[in-house]
Amino acid sequence: MTTLEPSPPTLSLFQLFLRFLRFGFLAFGGPVAQIAMVKQALVEEERWISPARFNRLLAVMQILPGPEAHELCVHLGMVARGRIGGLLAGLGFMLPGFVLMLGAAWLYKDWIVGNPAMATVFLGVQIAVLAIIVRAVQRIGTHILEDRLLWLLAAASLGATLLGVPFWIPLIAAGLIYSFAARPAVAASIFVVAILLAYLTSGAAPVVKASVAVSEAGVIALFIAGLKGGLLTFGGAYTAIPYVRTDTVGRGWLSDGSFLDGVALAGMLPAPLVIFATFAGYVAGGFAGALAITVGMFLPAFAFSMIFFERLEAVVENPALHRVLGGVAAAVVGVIAATLLQLGWATALRVSHPLAGVIIFAGAVAVVMLTKGKWVAPALVVGAGLAGWLLKP
Repeated sequence: MTTLEPSPPTLSLFQLFLRFLRFGFLAFGGPVAQIAMVKQALVEEERWISPARFNRLLAVMQILPGPEAHELCVHLGMVARGRIGGLLAGLGFMLPGFVLMLGAAWLYKDWIVGNPAMATVFLGVQIAVLAIIVRAVQRIGTHILEDRLLWLLAAASLGATLLGVPFWIPLIAAGLIYSFAARPAVAASIFVVAILLAYLTSGAAPVVKASVAVSEAGVIALFIAGLKGGLLTFGGAYTAIPYVRTDTVGRGWLSDGSFLDGVALAGMLPAPLVIFATFAGYVAGGFAGALAITVGMFLPAFAFSMIFFERLEAVVENPALHRVLGGVAAAVVGVIAATLLQLGWATALRVSHPLAGVIIFAGAVAVVMLTKGKWVAPALVVGAGLAGWLLKP
């Protein structure tokens, strides 16, 4: 007996938008909680698609770049009302977080940053965010680094990033090397070419002084920064951090401390974590900068579903693509680890009392390693801010 595939109820475009807007307002707790919420409502209760199809779809989203929960919403919106439905579903899901982050960034830039009374509070928060990133690197690495070669590729990417090699060299090289691992001569040749390119290009990027003001060109650069992050979010939203940081902090448009504050705020809002890019864009370039970087960050998530809708579920069956993406993901782990070290060093230089900083960091690491739940990150940020006010690191 053949079981018919379930289908979504008939909804107007406005009803569809409101449905996913509601999901956006409730999207606390990161991608796991967000995906579980959507699955509970649309798969288990309302039967828009079957659980088996949902699992296949989730497998595809996990190997593609972009925030998985947002991509799922876009795809499910398309299942209900075609491409315009996908667009409205994606906009509805991201809109609450975008608006709330704009408000938070405005308060931060115009009322909080530069206030001496808040300096130690936010330093405590920044130390805790480093612990959250440590946990993210450990969790992502556990899922991605499945064999010795992937570990070696991640380590090489870490070293290359610390030496100033442009990000695209370790990413492309790692993807190709892992794809051709069964042919050692080819893999070795790719490695040699990558070393040569690294030697020729490291340190070649122009250095932009902190005094440079954001201009129209800066807005374009912020869009590219977001697009780069959106295309390279393999393994979770934390993988966008290095690329957005390079194109904002690296240009002198905001400090490492402010960047970490944005990551902390993103973890407290109902939104995909990549919404931290909106904060960075606002601090760097006002509303235009925030809009530009957000469009760039979310554009791939819309595009992959809306352009390749009919072919997405077939992607998961392609083992050759899996090998390339596996190598790229390993390199991204190395890039994140290198960025963690760079952020950690920049934060340590601002700590006046090392013992207090160590106490906050160790406590934050213990919390993120030993506890789970959607409220862990917000509670940790609040607790770290209080610890910073009391201990004054």
